[in-house]
Formats: sequence, C-alpha cells, structure tokens
Amino acid sequence: MAAFTRELPRNLFAGFVVSLVALPLGLGLALASDAPPISGLIAAVVGGMVVALLGGSHVTIAGPGNGLVIVILGAITTLGGGDLYQGYLFTLAAVVFAGGLMILLGFLKMGRLADFFPASAIQGMLAAIGIGILSKQFHIMIGHTQVSGSIVSLLGRIPSGLYQLFLADGAQVWIAAGIGVGSLMIMIFYGRIRNRVVQLIPAPMWILILTVGMSYVYQWLQEPYPLGADFLIRLPDSLASSFVFPDFSHAWDRDFFVAVFAITFIASIESLLSIKALDKLDPANRRSNVNRDLKALGLASVISGFLGGLAVVTVIARSSVNVNNGATNRSSNFLHAMLLLLFVLVFQEQLRRIPLSALAAILVYTGYKLATPGQFKEMARIGKEQLIIFLVTLATTLLTNLITGIAVGILTTFVFHVIVTRSIGLFLRNVFKPNVLLFREGEENYYASVKYFCNFLNFYRLKDKLDAVPENEELVLDFSLCEFVDDTVLESVENYSETFEKRGGHLELIGLDKHHTKSTHPFALRKLTQLSVLKPIEHFFTGRQRSLEQTAAEYDWVYRPERNTDTRFLRDFIFFRRRQLAYSYNELRNAAGDFRLMDIEFTEGIFTAREVVKATVLYIECDQELPVFTLDREGLLGFLYDLAGFRDIPLDDHPDFNRRFHLSGADPEPIAEMFSDELVLFLESNPYYHVESNGKGLLILKNERLLGIREIKRMRYFGQRLGEHFGMPVPGNKK
Repeated sequence: MAAFTRELPRNLFAGFVVSLVALPLGLGLALASDAPPISGLIAAVVGGMVVALLGGSHVTIAGPGNGLVIVILGAITTLGGGDLYQGYLFTLAAVVFAGGLMILLGFLKMGRLADFFPASAIQGMLAAIGIGILSKQFHIMIGHTQVSGSIVSLLGRIPSGLYQLFLADGAQVWIAAGIGVGSLMIMIFYGRIRNRVVQLIPAPMWILILTVGMSYVYQWLQEPYPLGADFLIRLPDSLASSFVFPDFSHAWDRDFFVAVFAITFIASIESLLSIKALDKLDPANRRSNVNRDLKALGLASVISGFLGGLAVVTVIARSSVNVNNGATNRSSNFLHAMLLLLFVLVFQEQLRRIPLSALAAILVYTGYKLATPGQFKEMARIGKEQLIIFLVTLATTLLTNLITGIAVGILTTFVFHVIVTRSIGLFLRNVFKPNVLLFREGEENYYASVKYFCNFLNFYRLKDKLDAVPENEELVLDFSLCEFVDDTVLESVENYSETFEKRGGHLELIGLDKHHTKSTHPFALRKLTQLSVLKPIEHFFTGRQRSLEQTAAEYDWVYRPERNTDTRFLRDFIFFRRRQLAYSYNELRNAAGDFRLMDIEFTEGIFTAREVVKATVLYIECDQELPVFTLDREGLLGFLYDLAGFRDIPLDDHPDFNRRFHLSGADPEPIAEMFSDELVLFLESNPYYHVESNGKGLLILKNERLLGIREIKRMRYFGQRLGEHFGMPVPGNKK
C-alpha cells in the first residue's frame, strides 16, 4: 500500500497525459465507425475502470481500438440496412454478445489464441484496417460531410474528392479542408519539435486546443464561426440522454452472428497482441495474466454495449504513451478513465466546437501508421513469400471482410510452407505430436530441443515450455532436430530473448546453421537441408554463426564455417568407435591449429534405430604422448568402455572422485600417476565433461548436442585449464 501511495502522483500524471490522447481518439474512432461520438468515450471510460479493477495486465490502457473500426462500421451498415442509427442499436447488441464470448474465452484459457496466426497474415490484416480507416477519413479531412461506399471505392475516389474540393461553393468546405490538412501536418511534424513545453501536450490534444480555441477567437471578435453544424461534432444535450439500450431483435440472424464473431475475433487478437507488446515495455518486468485480461475486457464490452458504447480492447498506442510517461500500475488506466469522464461532464460545450475534419486528420495519420510503406519493405526483407502472404491477406480483407482475409492469409501461409518443405506429410504426421523437450542440465542452464517442425500451427507447445522457464535463468533453445521453422516462431523467440535479457537471464537460439534460407533477415523461414544438397552454410549466417565469428576475433583465432569431411583425427577415439562421423563445421582454431573447437554430425544405430546427432566438441592436439584413457561421469558411458576392454581405475585418497567419475584405460598405472591431486581438485570443482585421450590428443565433449556461445566459451576455458594440467599450454584470450 505504501508503494501504491508513493507512486500515485506518477500514475496520475501518466493517466492525465493518456486522457489527452484518448479524448480525441475516442471521438474520432466512433465517428469513423459511423457511431455517435460519445460511444467511443463511453467505451474508454468503462474500459479504463473495469479493466483497471479486474484485469491481469499492469500498464495497459483499455478503450475503443483501431482494429474494430471497419468491423463496427461494417456491422452498423449491414445490420441497419441503410438506417445507421438502427444499425448502431443492433451493433450494440453484437458488442454485448461479443463481450460474453470474450469472457468465455478467458475462462477457457484461450489467451494463447494470438499464437495460432501467422505473423505476416496478422500484419496484412492490420494494414488493411489502416487503409480502411484512411480511405473514409481522408474524404472527411478535406471537407466532405457525406461519405459512403466500400473501402476500395473510397480509395478510388480520393483523386475525384480532391478535384471536387476546387469546385466547391462556399468557404466552409475550404476552411474545413484547411483545418484537416493543418491538423495532419501537426500529426506528421509534431515528433520533430524539440521544445519541452510543446512536448508536454500530445499532438492530438494540440489539435483540439487550436481548433476549439479558434472558435473562441471568432466569438471574441463577435464574428460568426465559419463552420456550420454539419462540419462539427454532434453530442447529446446531456450525458444521460447518450445512454441507449441495445436492440436484440436481430440476435438470431446470420449477419448478426457474423458481426459478433468478427468483433470477438478482432477484439481478442488486437488485445492479446497489444498485451504481449506492452509486457516488453513494463519497467517492472512483469508478465500479464492474459486470460484474466480477456475476462475483464469482455465484461467491460458487455457493460459498454448496454450503455451505448463501443467494444473495449487493449490499445497499444495509448498504452505506450502510458508507459513512456512513468506509469507503474493499473491505477493510471483507472485515472485516465476518471479524467475522461470529468472532461465530458465539464467540457461538453467545448467538445461540440471540434471540427470533424480535425478528428479525421488524426485518424488518417493513425491509418497510415498501420499501413506504412516501410511495412511492405520489411515483409520483402523477411522473404518474398512473406510479402505475398502479406499482400494476399491485405487484398482479401479489403475486397471482402476481416474474417475472410485472415482465413485466406492462414491458408496461403500453410500452402507456402508445404511448397518450401515439399512435404505436406511433415505437417499432417506431426502436427499433433509433442515436439518440444525441456529439462534442466545440472545447475547451469535449461535446455529445450524442438523436433519435426515449428510454425504457427504448433508454436503454442514451445511457448508453454518457454513460459515455464524463469526469465532470470539461462536457456539454450535447439532447433537442430527441427526440419522447418517459420518467421512467426523466430520473431516470437526473439521477443522471448529480449525479455530474458531484460530480466537478467539469457536465451540462446542454436541449431539453425544447417537450415537453408533465401534471405539474410533473422526472421526468414528456414528449412533443414541434407548434406548431399547443402549449399555453403556460410552463405547466410545465423545469429549463432555471427557470434562464433566474433568469438574467434576475441581470441585471435580463425573461424571456418564450411563443412569439412576430413575427420580422421577424431575417428580413433573410443567415443566414435560405434558412431559414424560425417563431417565437422563451424570450426574455431588457434593459429597453430592444435586447439580446435567445432560442431560435428554423426549417426548412432542402424536401420530404423538410426539417429542423426549434432554436437560441439573440443579437440586438443598433443605434442607429447599421453596414456589412452576416458573420463566421464560415473555410470554414463561405463558400459561402452567395459566393452572396449577398459576398467574403472580407482585413485588412492580420492574416494569422492572415484564415486563421481568413471576413469578407465588400458594401462592403469601411468593414468593414475598422471591424475595428480591438483588435477583431481580441478575436475571435482568444475562441471562434468567427457574427456578422452587417444594418445595423440584430447577430446572434450559436454553433451551430445550443439552448444550455445556461452557454453562454448566455458568449454574453451575448461579445455585450456585442463591442457595446462597435462603440461600442454594453450594460447589464452587476446583481450
């Protein structure tokens, strides 16, 4: 309680700043949806209060969302059959039903819903929403008051709308257009103004201050205001008269259910994506309870719908403003709602003076930000197939509706995945199989291995495992056994990696060095390629390969990423007697070439039991003859060494070592003599490694898997110290 009271001033300030943004956006989003302006403010007030009290997120803001604009607009138009007000009443009923479904989704723990949608399809849907907002609001911004038609037709009419502006009679249209264009310029250039006083007030609020202030200037000059009622916001005479009851008479119609499903789907997806993004910005590094938030948002939508308001979602832009202004808990959301209510009660007269073209300019800028040319370029950078998925989803959404658009986007993504892998069976055979193994390796780190494939269809399995790992721990995520990984997964893993780093942990992605890709982008989808057709693996470096290159530079070593099938120097080790060694790659070696750290690939078993294994090993070449021996954790490979004729060698005066380690070799006496007290102490005080001598060199292996960069550095350090105990000095770190 003391912390809450201490942080209350910061949250009050953040809530005040957010309310300045939410006021014009609430009015504008309602107008863009062909709903009464007050309905947007009702959603913001109800959403802020209910979600702040019952939600599971910490620094988010709830209210009407951009994504629902064309859904609400379509519902009002379709359900009303030409009567916008009656369509609005029917849509309120759909909002109530949708809120109930969101509550149900929360109880069913469907907070993972957003993980089932491809990233490119989601981006295409959001871009279509942005274009949909922009298409109508552009006409209102340049002074037109009566605008209707489909998104495509409205876009096509933009040139004629500009031409009609020059033919318009009377000054009102020109003044409205001037206000609209001027407001758009404020939105565009506001970020370039470095004046601290100006930056205290958000750009949308500056637009309201200037436009409403202009009306008072005319009043002070005793001149008639040049804009009539058709060009200004219309609000009810009293707040009580703005509350209307939804009409449920069409509750069993097909169009009504389509509207309910669309509102539920878009509200849930927009909220879940926003919550996921805001968790990364939370200064306290907290993770939201998304299922609890879904229930709170659903309840807020039900209440808002019964009062005449729009559906309530978590909004990313206003939430970002909230965080950037010092918010620390949900009280800022509640305070922003209370301040909005105060503005509506106290400043009703001023709100009626706001020009429609000014609000339209704010929405035009909002729509543009959802569909900037940079998004098209980013999709192309990830991969040509991602750009096609993005464009197909965008075009389908614009020509039909959001539900059809995202469905076509999902289908297109799956078709591309089948084309890239050339195997529909890979997905059909394995989609329902558990494919993620997670365990803790001693006290050092967690390790997760992914098999078969990992894309938007089964990412939730990996996500569940990642969520189970404390974010202040070290996690190695291995895709070496995974035949296909898509951009949705790689982008999400990158988000997890950032969260781990922010909270004191570390997530390292490995195992993609043999996966082919056609793009240098880190999120480009990757397909495992067989050795016989594998192109040079250094063609497109993975993040791990770039880190290996940097590590080599740190040690003044040489990094060789290419395949090397000459592995004769490893084959006479006991470890490889029953394993078929294929090749090595990603090799780091010192200048003399006697210290070589590399990834290898080998096979175990035959026929149906044959398994391909990738691992990281360290080989140290000796300039003096050593006894042949093996050292491993007791019981791990003892059976194999017994078959090779080796027996466990006990060391005098070291019972703990004898209990923990299996030391064996053909000639026990020189081996026991070589294991001095200092060497035994060194081995007992370090993590377990498999250490083996073939008489000419040492083989060091941590686990039968690839290692992350931190693990590689630890292995190098272990090998250097071990070599010194055997009288083999190894060059150290240059820096």
